[in-house]
Amino acid sequence: MKILVINGVNLQLTGYREREIYGAETLEEINEEIAAFAKERGHEAEFFQSNIEGEICTAIGEAASSYDGIVINAGAYAHYSIAIRDAIAAVYIPVVEVHMSNILSREAFRQTSVISEVCKGCIIGFGKKSYLLALESLFL
Repeated sequence: MKILVINGVNLQLTGYREREIYGAETLEEINEEIAAFAKERGHEAEFFQSNIEGEICTAIGEAASSYDGIVINAGAYAHYSIAIRDAIAAVYIPVVEVHMSNILSREAFRQTSVISEVCKGCIIGFGKKSYLLALESLFL
């Protein structure tokens, strides 16, 4: 399988911001671990990060012709981006939503995701391991 891992708004700051929530590893380090995890299982992971909602929508739409699935951590966009929700609903490949923090134990505005209902599943609260669990769910 070929999986696209999409990281949204502010995730390029992982490892630097709010380390008590997101950890000390950078997004690049996490991506390297994800790529190795996929490769060990005979699969391939590629990565895309953007702070721009429209670019994320474009990546989702283009992924349908080149990838077998998507893992997405949309960041704050998960809580209000109808555009990203609609892009996910428009593709016919499985999409798994990821959050490193447990959004259900955070501020009220973070406790709802508008993209969850159009995803195959949602994995929250396991830090960087959330990505690995999402990959495992796509490999099933």
